[in-house]
Amino acid sequence: MKGNFDTLIRDSRPVIVDFHALWCGPCKMQAPILKEIAAELGDKVRVLKIDVDRNNEIAARYNVRSVPTLIIFLQGEIIYRQAGVHTRSQLMDVLQKYL
Repeated sequence: MKGNFDTLIRDSRPVIVDFHALWCGPCKMQAPILKEIAAELGDKVRVLKIDVDRNNEIAARYNVRSVPTLIIFLQGEIIYRQAGVHTRSQLMDVLQKYL
């Protein structure tokens, strides 16, 4: 995943990376919100889910210490980073600047 991840985050559209864990309750609350945003915005945004237990190298590289943590990349650069569950409106506010 490492090499593929680096390619995916260099996209010209915003890439929301959801660092999560299968055992994480708040992560389960975040998932349907991200699905809703992906469905609403279609090709304008990409959503990636990274299981920190399976991809600990990537999580360590971005200093992910709690889950869920959302990092939004644009052309490989971090444009937003925040831990915790995000509402649809919080994410849409951030994304509107880059769509």
